[in-house]
Amino acid sequence: MSDLYKRGDTWVLRLQVPSELKPIEPGESLSVDGCCLTVVEEVKDEILLEVSWETFSRTKIKRYLPGIKVNLERALQIGKRLGGHFVTGHVDGVGEVLNLEYEERTARLTLRAPSGLSRYLVEKGSIAVDGVSLTINGVEGSVFWVTLVPFTLKHTTLGELRLGDWVNLEVDILAKYVEKFLKFKGIDEDFLKEHGFL
Repeated sequence: MSDLYKRGDTWVLRLQVPSELKPIEPGESLSVDGCCLTVVEEVKDEILLEVSWETFSRTKIKRYLPGIKVNLERALQIGKRLGGHFVTGHVDGVGEVLNLEYEERTARLTLRAPSGLSRYLVEKGSIAVDGVSLTINGVEGSVFWVTLVPFTLKHTTLGELRLGDWVNLEVDILAKYVEKFLKFKGIDEDFLKEHGFL
């Protein structure tokens, strides 16, 4: 990351772009640490992206400092193979790194999610951490842990995380839609108890 500055009621994020992502055209969507942002300008080896107040207030972008590394990913093209799970780039909250423990070739990353997101954390379910699609290995309340395989450690910033660092979290969108549908239909915990499901 090269710079972050305010322009009117938005912020502008200036990034150096690796050659394998070029060319990037103004108007394209680009995931930056899991945040879907719009490219507004390309200047030589750098691009400018606008950050709305909503994104700035709900993500770790407000903590960016010049020189930090970020995860970048282009938008999925229709017809291409989908690996992992559906990730929209709409960050649900910011989590905190509790531990990163290296093993022989992998690492176990333990995080604390905001309490409002804990209901979406399911063992063997999906979550995006700084835009990286991962499988949840275990959950205890709002604390969960994932395994980082060698490829992830090599090609993302997750292996460089330290105790207390912030990460952008996006929970599984299917879980949010199921929850909304069940509430709309009036199916809640009381309904399930009344009908012998709990």
